[in-house]
Amino acid sequence: MAITYSEKLHTFQLDGKSFSYVIGVYPEHMNFIQHLYFGAKIPVGENLRDMNNFGWHASFEAEQAEILELDPPEPFFTDVTGFEYPTPGTGDHRDTALCIRNKDGNSVTDIRYTGYKIYKGKNRLTNLPSLYGTEEDCETLELYAKDYYTGAEVTLIYTVFEGSDALVRSAKVCNGGKDALKLENCASLSFDLKTMDFDFIHLWGQHNQERNLSRTPLQHGTQSIDSKRGASGHYHNPFIALAKHNADERSGEVYGINFVYSGNFRISAEVTTLGTTRVMAGINPFEFRWNLLPGEEFQSPECVAVYSDEGLGGMSRTFHRLYLDHLIPERWAYTKRPLLINSWEAATFDFDTEKLISFAETVKDLGIEMLVMDDGWFGHRNDDATSLGDWFVNENKIKGGLKHLVDEVNKLGLKFGIWMEPEMISPDSELYRKHPDWAFAVPERTATLSRNQYVLDLSRKEVRDYVYECVHNVISSANIEYVKWDMNRQLTDIGSVEFAGDRQGELAHRYVLGVYELQERLVNNFPDLLLENCSGGGARFDPGMLYYSPQIWCSDDTDAIERLSIQEGTELIYPLSTMGAHVSDCPNHTVGRSTPFMTRAHVALAGTFGYELDITKISEEERAMIPEQVSMYHKYNDLVREGDYYRVASYRENGLYDCWMVVAKDKSEALVTYVQVLGRPNVHSRKIKLLGLDVTAGYRLDGTEKVYGGDLLMNAGMLIETMRGDYMSRLYHFVLDNSLT
Repeated sequence: MAITYSEKLHTFQLDGKSFSYVIGVYPEHMNFIQHLYFGAKIPVGENLRDMNNFGWHASFEAEQAEILELDPPEPFFTDVTGFEYPTPGTGDHRDTALCIRNKDGNSVTDIRYTGYKIYKGKNRLTNLPSLYGTEEDCETLELYAKDYYTGAEVTLIYTVFEGSDALVRSAKVCNGGKDALKLENCASLSFDLKTMDFDFIHLWGQHNQERNLSRTPLQHGTQSIDSKRGASGHYHNPFIALAKHNADERSGEVYGINFVYSGNFRISAEVTTLGTTRVMAGINPFEFRWNLLPGEEFQSPECVAVYSDEGLGGMSRTFHRLYLDHLIPERWAYTKRPLLINSWEAATFDFDTEKLISFAETVKDLGIEMLVMDDGWFGHRNDDATSLGDWFVNENKIKGGLKHLVDEVNKLGLKFGIWMEPEMISPDSELYRKHPDWAFAVPERTATLSRNQYVLDLSRKEVRDYVYECVHNVISSANIEYVKWDMNRQLTDIGSVEFAGDRQGELAHRYVLGVYELQERLVNNFPDLLLENCSGGGARFDPGMLYYSPQIWCSDDTDAIERLSIQEGTELIYPLSTMGAHVSDCPNHTVGRSTPFMTRAHVALAGTFGYELDITKISEEERAMIPEQVSMYHKYNDLVREGDYYRVASYRENGLYDCWMVVAKDKSEALVTYVQVLGRPNVHSRKIKLLGLDVTAGYRLDGTEKVYGGDLLMNAGMLIETMRGDYMSRLYHFVLDNSLT
């Protein structure tokens, strides 16, 4: 049993592969739901009651007894107690998970345990992305609680997966009273740890510089990351890790938190004066207000907590396998993706049917499998100032219509994909002239124009229906097998004529729900469509988007050296197969750097792999290398897509070189990628200790007759000869060979 209830101890124990998570109901007659333990696996049924005392002092006894009306006084002080879902107003002055404004205008909330349910399997959330599982591979606990004054009923939902070290959590609040309530905070996850001896790890960034790893010691006070931009955003990924100070890629305790949501979020770690730590994750309370009428309920998004005693690498592999097996659309999770080339670098807005067909003819014999038509095919769009919202084909460019173009490309043996930005509207568009109120705006204020566009009010059903009808009509009009769904600005002027003033605080969340509804309808009606999300590059690279699309464009920065840090941060949480990565032209448009064509391919091989360049303008030497790179993709992609990822060395840390590897699940082969960023004098070779191999097996280096023991490669290391020059790279492919034994 993964979840066990002890009637004697009034505790619930949730066990993963290597961790235990324990909740207690105490004092029994008071029915507080307390967090007792989260860490390395312990025997079922241990009495952890003393562990719940996070620092109670006798001097607080009388005061606390008076607050809780305990007779006789009990040693129970709420301000230092570990609570499973803390609430405000009853003595706990730390961050709270739930805030309900009641009819009297105050937010005092006091939830008490009322019951539980344990069942095999997992229910998917309605209107929200959620992890999935069967009765064979997961088990779920629902804890029920109630605030008797307001009638608010709270359900805390937990799922553990067979053979995994991940715990999935969410919360649901139902108004079971007679008066309207206003929900001002509803976190998805909260737990308390007895120590502050951690480093706080998060991924910061900006456009063209997403998901850079930051690691600093946890301090007294609150450390937090968030987004108030309407999307998860470039600036902070919805992820933190608390890692023991000695934890590295290979060993040490790590707690990883990843929020399955694509809008405003907040994740925090609050350290008390007593050195305890409260972890909290959920929708950002900033400007969030949700009206709950009697009988209505609110469901929070899910949050994933991962425990690792194998360092950051163990955490990464748990996240990767969990998302491949239980989040990403099953149709695509382990499916090879078509090798595509995007038209943007070759044509920008300047193309027509003839030019695209000619482009397809040029690339078809190189092994490329799909042509993607990027921006500029709709309305009267010849630059980025017009036509968003007018999702009909510009037949002055696409002469003969979209079906004719797609058919001609298909005849050449290529699949066809298309770019869209359905969430936005241009002031210069037929749609805006007809429905200016369909854009987010605040009355009597001048709306903020960004990238020559406004944001459509997807909280409104009529707007969502229009957008979906447009997208559906385009995709069903021809054999379109791939859609790149873009979102190129953040939310501002969040106001809607559809909702009364006291409901404007619901709009940011309703917008995200609208995006989810559109993508849910799309993938349900076109089950074989490959959907790739994008947001100004990687501004919405989060688990919520992965529920609908198996891959997300990682960054608009395609420079191979910049991508080392961007992809390292991304791979810390997300599977390699989710990471949109292409070979682009040089000098790179972002940084002006020139890197070897093969190095660009080796770095892109760690993601989806494709091309983002004008193939007619590159050198003959580089063009001749494309078939070799295509062959490389086909040879290694199964391993990259399905194997276990290991970070061997970080250019971010050492400033000289980067190295990572992917090992088959059965350890039958491994692919090592080594990038020499900077050449150095008098350095002729470098020892690299590999990871994840079978120490009892032998491995042959592909292309040679040399066989090495797995123990030798991992403990003594392999010798890599340095290369002359900067930005050079090599692949090393090892295949199981037991001739040594």
